[in-house]
Amino acid sequence: MNKPVSIAAGTGILATSLLGAIALSTAAHAGPVAQPAGSEKCYGIANAGKNDCAADIHSCAGQATRPMDKASFVYLPKGACAKIANGSTTAGR
Repeated sequence: MNKPVSIAAGTGILATSLLGAIALSTAAHAGPVAQPAGSEKCYGIANAGKNDCAADIHSCAGQATRPMDKASFVYLPKGACAKIANGSTTAGR
């Protein structure tokens, strides 16, 4: 059985949907992540969409389109990048 939805409930659902869409839109266009103290940039290890920023190809967090992109980086504690396969403290192409 279908129950009628009141206008107030429908408006609440619409408002919630719009706020969710705005939040997703804002997250997709987030700015660069500030570098934490005691960290270094580690290029070539981030999964697609999981980077903190990048060199030359885009400037925002979460915009890496492919995994292990040599231009995209994540921040790691100093010295940790050298211990990770394919990790580099300088951007590649």
